[in-house]
Amino acid sequence: MPLPSFLTLLLVILVARFCGMVLRRWGQPSVMGEVLGGILLGPSLVGALFPEFSIAVFNPGALIFLKDIAEIGIALYLFIMGLEIDLPRLRQSARSAVVVSQMSILLPFALGLFLASRIFESYAPPNVGFLEFALFVGVSLSITAFPVLARILGDSSLHRTRLGDLALTCAAIDDITAWCLVAVVTGIMGSQMTSAGVTIFLTIIYVLAMIFVIRPWIERILPKIEKTSERLSQALLAFAVLGALGSAALTDLIGIHAFFGAFLFGAIIPHDSLIARDVTGRLQDLVAILFLPAFFALTGLKTNLSLLSGGEHWWVCGGIIVLAILGKFGGAFTGALLSGSSRRDAALLGILMNTRGLVELIVLNIGLQLGILTPTLFTMLVIMALVTTLMTGPLLRWALPPQPQKGDA
Repeated sequence: MPLPSFLTLLLVILVARFCGMVLRRWGQPSVMGEVLGGILLGPSLVGALFPEFSIAVFNPGALIFLKDIAEIGIALYLFIMGLEIDLPRLRQSARSAVVVSQMSILLPFALGLFLASRIFESYAPPNVGFLEFALFVGVSLSITAFPVLARILGDSSLHRTRLGDLALTCAAIDDITAWCLVAVVTGIMGSQMTSAGVTIFLTIIYVLAMIFVIRPWIERILPKIEKTSERLSQALLAFAVLGALGSAALTDLIGIHAFFGAFLFGAIIPHDSLIARDVTGRLQDLVAILFLPAFFALTGLKTNLSLLSGGEHWWVCGGIIVLAILGKFGGAFTGALLSGSSRRDAALLGILMNTRGLVELIVLNIGLQLGILTPTLFTMLVIMALVTTLMTGPLLRWALPPQPQKGDA
């Protein structure tokens, strides 16, 4: 008998929070525990051991319910992620970050193109061209998760240091670049090649309008709003949320993914403004507790470790992990040395930039949704995202003096 959708959501939240708490006690970001909780609920464990229970819990009605909640939640999460990007502060490290960020994108992207050329025949879906497949694999290896990295830095002695600011600047540039590349790929996939140029042109117009028209307008009206109140009214909170959803809808109409619009709308709002602080404070916990577990559950249902049954699959998966680490660590390390950093600082930066986290999973889900990734390759890339993120904390603690834990991540 199918379970009611709300009971499915309750189970998903309980498992996610419990696994997050366990990993937090092990010194890992709790969000990674929630991701693992979603995978445990999927066919890799619960679906394999208790198939009838899994079918009852994740019945078609519950899956539609979770999908709707997850899409809204990820849009709001990326909006909050955009709000957390402090552009003026990042500009202070921008000059030093140019070489590092470019190398930490270009090397893993190049390795991703090489990987795509080697696995295209065996792992690409039948109707996907090499261009979009290679671009997407390159993007998948190039991502650094800005939010998770910020929380890892907050628990270390690098918090608010020059090196920590440099890592955050590079991660922000990486994420913005990655979302632009995802926009290009979705534009190509969502239209015929003859009209893909129109989609990309409209995307450029949209981005320029947001930066040079909407952002200055927001900066002009915010001081007037902040003088009248120390806390946002419900109307202004609604305006911020509707603005993010409206921007997401607009990018969806243009032909690129809706998540890009939500992220960019958050990024153009001044980080230190009342609206940014208040919206983040009001939405962050709600999104983390209610919406993200639904996304983790859906990701877990798409991640099937039994698909990697043969030794060849695991060799390819291991190769993906090695290339991902070499690309990110090697790119950041080399870029830091070229920009004048010491070998120790360059190594620390390489460790930090290898963090992929939740942003990687969001991008991978887009790839699976668009049909660019097969379920098998999706599973391999999810494993890569987990391994590279989980190794960041232990490596950083090994390289730095121990620090007391702060808050939740």
